[in-house]
Amino acid sequence: MTGSASKAASPSAPPEWLVGEAPVPYETALAAMDARVDAIAGGDAPECVWLLEHRPLYTAGTSADAAELRDPGRFPVFKTGRGGRYTYHGPGQRVAYVMVDLTARGRDVRAYVAALEDWLIATLARLGVAGERRPGAVGIFVDGAKIASIGVRVRRWVTLHGVSLNVTPDLEHFSGIVPCGLEGTPVTSLKALGAETDMTRVDAALRQSFDEVFAHPLMGRQHLEA
Repeated sequence: MTGSASKAASPSAPPEWLVGEAPVPYETALAAMDARVDAIAGGDAPECVWLLEHRPLYTAGTSADAAELRDPGRFPVFKTGRGGRYTYHGPGQRVAYVMVDLTARGRDVRAYVAALEDWLIATLARLGVAGERRPGAVGIFVDGAKIASIGVRVRRWVTLHGVSLNVTPDLEHFSGIVPCGLEGTPVTSLKALGAETDMTRVDAALRQSFDEVFAHPLMGRQHLEA
């Protein structure tokens, strides 16, 4: 796990933040997450939020339907242990891998996913965009188009994977899949909406909003619809 890091914190303090300096190979990211989660679960490392980009690729979550991979030869395809279906990662998309201890924060996975959605909505608001939930779907939408995805996994009550926010990606790259299984749902980005596209400012909005949202206990947070 590489990048510029903030000072390590105790388990009760805010997470350590890492920012990738260049696109990170997906296999490298998975290995780094696995190692960090084991360290967090063992009490040997603080929680962590890792902001990065990947080269173009598709990932298949645990609910992925092979029929939704429209162009299997276009980009590398990785099976992953996160929840959800097919999604795309690539340059211009900010991926945030969130590794937090749910034992310390409340063992409620649905409340955790709701908090991730709150985080994305608050981040978009700082960037002048009104994001919203969509009943029956996980992620954040703007005027019916999906701008951010969520896919999580929990091991030893520590979270892996996280969220992705479309800043300036090539939206045509999403055409090789049915994104998140949402047939007929368009995707959008901050660039397409004419909003902020400077990644440093996007990162600042993500961090400020995270500190606000995750300062509150997960327990008691409104759950997602079943």
